[in-house]
Amino acid sequence: MSDFMNKVKDFADKHDKQADQGLDKAGDFADERTGGKYDEQIDKGVDAIQARTGEGDQGR
Repeated sequence: MSDFMNKVKDFADKHDKQADQGLDKAGDFADERTGGKYDEQIDKGVDAIQARTGEGDQGR
């Protein structure tokens, strides 16, 4: 894994709440850009990533 990705993972592990909020915003942006067409798939993806960072989804 690249040094950058290691830093991203470390940040996400140490700042779970902020990482989850950023992922939620990114998911909302993707939903908006696709007109909600892929809402379910985007939500599943965001949830899967949030489960892998720190202690999981802190935003809900």
